[in-house]
Amino acid sequence: MKHHHGFETRCVHTGNLEDKVYNSAVSPIYTSSAYGFLDQKIGRYPRYFTTPNQIGLAQKIASLENAEEGLILSSGMAAITAILFSHLKAGDHLVVQQDLYGGSTNLIRDEFSKYNIDYTFVSSFDLLAFEKAIKPNTKGIFIETPSNPLLKIIDIKSIARISKKYDLWSLIDNTFASPVNQNPIDYGIDIVMHSATKYLGGHSDLCAGILLSTHERISKIRDFAKNFGASLADNTVWLLERSIKTLSLRVGKQTNNAQQLAEYLTQQKWVIRVYYPGLTTHIGHALAKKQMKGYGAMLSFDLDKNINLKTFFKSLRIIKPVVSLGGVESGVSSPKMTSHILLTDDERKQQGIGDQLVRFSMGIENLEDLKSDLHQAIEKARL
Repeated sequence: MKHHHGFETRCVHTGNLEDKVYNSAVSPIYTSSAYGFLDQKIGRYPRYFTTPNQIGLAQKIASLENAEEGLILSSGMAAITAILFSHLKAGDHLVVQQDLYGGSTNLIRDEFSKYNIDYTFVSSFDLLAFEKAIKPNTKGIFIETPSNPLLKIIDIKSIARISKKYDLWSLIDNTFASPVNQNPIDYGIDIVMHSATKYLGGHSDLCAGILLSTHERISKIRDFAKNFGASLADNTVWLLERSIKTLSLRVGKQTNNAQQLAEYLTQQKWVIRVYYPGLTTHIGHALAKKQMKGYGAMLSFDLDKNINLKTFFKSLRIIKPVVSLGGVESGVSSPKMTSHILLTDDERKQQGIGDQLVRFSMGIENLEDLKSDLHQAIEKARL
């Protein structure tokens, strides 16, 4: 769905609630869990995702992803669970990109068998491999690009085309790119998911998830989600709406920083390899340039084996060793110790996730300060 106003304007104004009493510049916050029902067009209740703040925020994010409608949930995993279990039943099959966020992989691997839902992980980014994985009982395809943590790029438009060819629905985790850098619905994807905990929130102080699609699909997902209690408190909804007003500015700065840092890291002897789609040496660079507006604010790199990883993390002064990402502060993590800890060693190896891999979430700090921090930490961590 196209919109008349520019992206930055929509970040600030779309979905805002009007203060008809005091005419304030920001949306009022409604924390009530009990609303009147007489002569009301909408039955308002937090668990039904129908409070004023919930509806306003959903409209704002939907406008940023060019979607008909959005649904705000309590976490990214709540969003993934809601879409998968509202669209799959016993006997169905799902085609899944192997390089997903570890939590998504773990959900599918541990829970699907309990409901007699089949799945196939596709390890190759070759589109033919996805098509070959489709079975007569396949219902959908689930991808993530750029992927976590190696920033692999898959052809969004082609996945959407394959899905439509076989009458399947398509789902993408668009968290790493954010709506600033990528809008999958424009390429034919049916459902977009975000862990709003990351870039949409942007300040490492809230947990939320978002699903975006057509009115029909969101209605189907809402019916499931309200039965499983995945709603978000309006205090957090209000904080998220406030955060998104600066989304374009924050992610724009972070993306610019990430490009420069990636180029810097390629020149350092203590770095074996850098994974960032903005680098011309990245295998997915040409495709990323085609389907992304910017290359994102996430990058990863393999440290030399002579660097003690834990000492490196502990020696950082500005950059924070943290489990999440997308905040205004730069953060690093070890996928083996955090996001992909639930995978086996063989599963991590198959995805190319080594023991010395560092995932870097770019913040908005001064770039020279970040380079200096990395350098001094490396000096202390040399074996």
